[in-house]
Amino acid sequence: MQHLIRTDDFTTQEIEEILADATRFSDGRFERMLQDKVIITLFFENSTRTRSSFEIAAKRLGAEMVHLDVAKSSTTKGETLVDTAMNLDAMGPHAIIVRHQNAGVPKILSNHTNAAIINAGDGAHAHPTQALLDLYTLKEHFGDVAGKKIAIVGDIKNSRVANSNIELLSRFGMDVILVAPPQFLPKTKLKTTHYIHEIIDEIDAIMSLRTQTERHSSQSYASLKDYASDFCITSELLGDRDIILLHPGPVHRNVDICDALLADERCKVLKQVSNGVSIRMAVLKKLIL
Repeated sequence: MQHLIRTDDFTTQEIEEILADATRFSDGRFERMLQDKVIITLFFENSTRTRSSFEIAAKRLGAEMVHLDVAKSSTTKGETLVDTAMNLDAMGPHAIIVRHQNAGVPKILSNHTNAAIINAGDGAHAHPTQALLDLYTLKEHFGDVAGKKIAIVGDIKNSRVANSNIELLSRFGMDVILVAPPQFLPKTKLKTTHYIHEIIDEIDAIMSLRTQTERHSSQSYASLKDYASDFCITSELLGDRDIILLHPGPVHRNVDICDALLADERCKVLKQVSNGVSIRMAVLKKLIL
């Protein structure tokens, strides 16, 4: 059984096939190829976009969705995560979509299930379908992304989105530059800077990240306003440059990206959301059929 825990669980060829399927699904079509298939969502962390996106993707493919209300599940009665997964798996679902605040949980569960495990985000580790939809959005705009430069800006150290994108975008030939204050930068061989103005003239795209306040053990900035003064992507920063702007959501307005840019045609945030449904349809098709 194939699982999707990290972006490198798929070969480049497999990812090209997923991108091609996503293009086919992008016209809003319903294809009932997963009729009589059952998919369980198991979200131990809050989610609006990702959970809704997976549910709409599954429904458009004709699958039946079962959402487990974790707050009322047996894990609150002392049942272990592995026991929960094994009990759910014994009911015969075809896939289980898992989000958890701790890194590594989807991987552990994948060792105990016959159903395909899809990682919908685990701690600061990985978020593979987000990186796939980001790659798809970039390829949709640029065509070939090889040689294009993208700045990932913000709380990179605590970001599962950054981790997955660094692997995937680098594999497809993009030059990735990390822009963050020192305490938000991981150890890396990639080019880094603390000042976005230094690299603004050499990049083709910016991926702004949400400030991961819930993953900080202590406050890293005196205030979000202080952070925004250095790292908010503003109209003044971009000027009339031909740079596209991505963000995984939810956006902290005027902290991650200013209001004016969110309404700018160079901002692809809502395009990412619509592409996310197509990508997740393609992933479900690949892992279940």
